[in-house]
Amino acid sequence: MSVKVLIVDDSAVVRKIFSSELARDPGIRVVGTAPDPYIARDKILELQPDVITLDVEMPRMDGISFLRRLMKHHPVPTIVVSSLTPQGGRVAMEALAAGAVDVMCKPGESYTVGDMAIDLIEKIKAAACVKVSKVVSTDTPQQGPKRLALTKTTNKVVAIGASTGGTQALQEVLTGMPSNAPAIVVVQHMPESFTHAFAERLNGLCAIEVREAKDGDSVGPGLALIAPGNQHIVLNRSGASYYVQVKQGPRVNRFRPSVDVLFRSVARYAGTNAVGAILTGMGSDGAAGLLEMKNSGAYTIAQDEASCVVFGMPKEAIRMGGVTSTVPLNKITAEILSNV
Repeated sequence: MSVKVLIVDDSAVVRKIFSSELARDPGIRVVGTAPDPYIARDKILELQPDVITLDVEMPRMDGISFLRRLMKHHPVPTIVVSSLTPQGGRVAMEALAAGAVDVMCKPGESYTVGDMAIDLIEKIKAAACVKVSKVVSTDTPQQGPKRLALTKTTNKVVAIGASTGGTQALQEVLTGMPSNAPAIVVVQHMPESFTHAFAERLNGLCAIEVREAKDGDSVGPGLALIAPGNQHIVLNRSGASYYVQVKQGPRVNRFRPSVDVLFRSVARYAGTNAVGAILTGMGSDGAAGLLEMKNSGAYTIAQDEASCVVFGMPKEAIRMGGVTSTVPLNKITAEILSNV
């Protein structure tokens, strides 16, 4: 059965391109388009779409305001499509806080229509599987779990991978970390320029420092490094000290950054000194790498199905035998801290 999609964008050109590209996939059916939120509201009630793609800058009402109202009164899995600008990164954070399932860039100089179409098709199929009640949010940051005291010192490294639904999941995990938590390296599937705003937002909520990683950054206690969009991140070691490398390279499992790329480097350079966690997301990225981490002596964790927005990545990691422990989202921070 095909996924029913409603395209909401004030540009007739964008609506035509999106409709044309999505029509190429037999698993997706564009049931309608709308040039503004007021028309979209009526079409949502009439057409009952499974997924909505939503522009931000539109006449009569902006996309974020519409999204807030939609998620309050008639929640539908929604993908916000934004321009590739620094401002777009901040807008993306607002969209995710308002309840968007995912965000992505419109085509530009470095992001072709073909690339956009492939990514949008995948995100729509993921969104159709989303438990929408788990992504409905408000713009007021939720308080994380009580920050746990870390009673022992360690030089361990925590590697975390996430995709669809991961921004909310990572917020819960990282806000629970004490200021002296072990070093954390994160891959969240997110477009270029959005990761900087995401890291800034988390940094304002967490006791630890959170920032977008730069090539050569040292990895140490009290710091979480987020992989930049469109670049891989790997762990490396110089003597007893860890640092990250941020680099280009082919996509792995269709992603850059890839969770597998990070996890494999952690398995190689940290081994038994590592803890790995795979969170909500569609697909299998990270499953093979988590198995390598487990085989190298690391403690490995998967988010359980009940608390996932999409249970794809954790499910595949469990199926492959790469998971030591499966726990709900609200217990992942404690599980990490008790095994470092």
